[in-house]
Amino acid sequence: MAEKEKDEHATEEEGKKKSSNMLLIIIISVLVLILVIGGVVAALMMGNHDAEAEAGHAAKTEVAADAHGTEGEAANEATGGETHVGGEAITEVGLMFPLDTFTVNLLSESGRRYLKCEINLEIEGEELSPELETKKPIFRDIIIRILSSKSLEEISTIKGKEKLKEQIVNDLNMRLKDGKVKNVYFTDFVVQ
Repeated sequence: MAEKEKDEHATEEEGKKKSSNMLLIIIISVLVLILVIGGVVAALMMGNHDAEAEAGHAAKTEVAADAHGTEGEAANEATGGETHVGGEAITEVGLMFPLDTFTVNLLSESGRRYLKCEINLEIEGEELSPELETKKPIFRDIIIRILSSKSLEEISTIKGKEKLKEQIVNDLNMRLKDGKVKNVYFTDFVVQ
């Protein structure tokens, strides 16, 4: 009889150990889950704060650049060399298609202003490169007409350059079949 009580007592202790082990495992799992969720929420909140700070910093840089007339240098110094579009840093840049140097007369009363610039086209996919290569004279003509239709006042500000880029992208994309031009980058831009 004593052995039966001992066996029952041992079985009860094993059951209590198993249930306490299960309870401990559940508590640890819940704590780990809470830590993971908290980490994700904190990362998202920090990421949004950084994006807002960069957007505000980019706006200040744009104002400073207009005031000093050295927009490229001011933007480069302020962002540590990163390129920004709409306040967001560009992390991935697509394939580039370089074009030759453009030298055009700007629209002016005296006819004594000219623009010299180099342009790189950011394209979607490699399948567009052959089409761009075959249509290169057409695209150069389009870009020359767009550039020569602008006055110094239209292209001397950052907003003016952005509008110029948008117009070039839109006009080129209207004539493409295999893909599209995502962006235009001026690698040299001199007005005299």
